[in-house]
Amino acid sequence: MQCPVARSLERVGEWWSILIIRDALQGLTRFDQFEQSLGIAPNMLTRRLSALVKAGLLERRRYNARPPRFEYLLTERGRDFRPVLVAMQVWGNKHFAPEGVSVQLVNAKTGAPAEPVLVDRVTGRPMADFDYRLAPGPAASEATRRRLASRSWGGTPGESASPAPSVKRAARKPRAHA
Repeated sequence: MQCPVARSLERVGEWWSILIIRDALQGLTRFDQFEQSLGIAPNMLTRRLSALVKAGLLERRRYNARPPRFEYLLTERGRDFRPVLVAMQVWGNKHFAPEGVSVQLVNAKTGAPAEPVLVDRVTGRPMADFDYRLAPGPAASEATRRRLASRSWGGTPGESASPAPSVKRAARKPRAHA
């Protein structure tokens, strides 16, 4: 499929894979660390680690010759998955945490909770605005072009969100924290 979402899910769509990458981003590298953190069966962990290595998200590197032992290190592709995990964490906290937030992203220096948003690097506008839509890229097939021409993304076609404040101004806005 030409869809980048489908291609991405082919590599990380199985939930164990996403949790392995999450743990790798938190510094875990060894089989026994992943096994203990996740409570995953060894055969399942072996399959998921192998798939992540094959997909280029992890690199398998020997750290002990006898007995042979390997560690799994994030590649650039694996590290680039971090914003996806952050977005999932924020979304999960908002919609699936009736007991309240159990894990949150905070500023490493101040400890203040962060409020991540996906923004357009060019304009600084949040991507939640319905002023953005999916469009065919240069390599799109004719079928992809037709499919995207007939659909909207996220809101009612033609619906426009109110202008967002600049990122700098929004970042300085004081917030009360419970």
